[in-house]
Amino acid sequence: MEAILAAAVQVNTGTDRKRNLDDALALVDRACARGARFVGLPENVEFMGPEAEKIEGAEDLDGPTFSAYAEKAREKGIWLLAGTIAERAPAGRIFNTSVLYGPDGGREAVYRKIHLFDVDIPDGATYRESHTVQPGHEPVVAEPAFGNVGLSVCYDLRFPELYRFLSDQGAEILTVPAAFTLHTGKDHWEVLLRARAIENTCYVLAPAQVGRHSAKRVTYGNAMIVDPWGTVIARCSDGPGFCIAELSPAVLASVRGQIPCLQHRRL
Repeated sequence: MEAILAAAVQVNTGTDRKRNLDDALALVDRACARGARFVGLPENVEFMGPEAEKIEGAEDLDGPTFSAYAEKAREKGIWLLAGTIAERAPAGRIFNTSVLYGPDGGREAVYRKIHLFDVDIPDGATYRESHTVQPGHEPVVAEPAFGNVGLSVCYDLRFPELYRFLSDQGAEILTVPAAFTLHTGKDHWEVLLRARAIENTCYVLAPAQVGRHSAKRVTYGNAMIVDPWGTVIARCSDGPGFCIAELSPAVLASVRGQIPCLQHRRL
């Protein structure tokens, strides 16, 4: 692993696709101006709205929204995680797809969200992601020069076996672009992110959606970066923005040396 300055972006995505793209790209520019060389965007970065419209606007991996993020990575010479974007899937469905672009704009990794959010929340909201989204099946670890990156998305965070597999495959940094609900996020978001960092002795980069998106959809925000000790080293305040921190190989090596739990596993 090599030291790199990373940024986790926080946005309030709506139904205006052009505005969503412009707002996200502007925040990438601002993060780059602060020196970030690895920038992560949140889940559903291109659209938050009615499912029928989400399916209608879905793209192939070389579609215009994916391509805009590829071009931004190339323009700035950075590693850019395009949160998730609706990718066309068979039978009129979509994949919830996270793509990592390299400094040349090339696709370095593609991860399709495995665990789908099908829940009834006590605040009255009901979510059935599986009605429109086809689950992925393959965990993904990318291998940029600065360190191995294990990809995941939002609800995946509740399944520690995924992250253990990613760490087994050499992950040193875990990405969790998300649109956590306010109701669950206030109690679970930080706890789960810190747990995944601690138990896998990895950095965690967690970009997030924030605020009200519709009458029944409010997201928690609190995009953050967590170090391998479980310390939150950067966090966004309320509203769109970004937080930034260095991912340090010295810190990673120190924590893994002090608590070599990955070497002590028995099961």
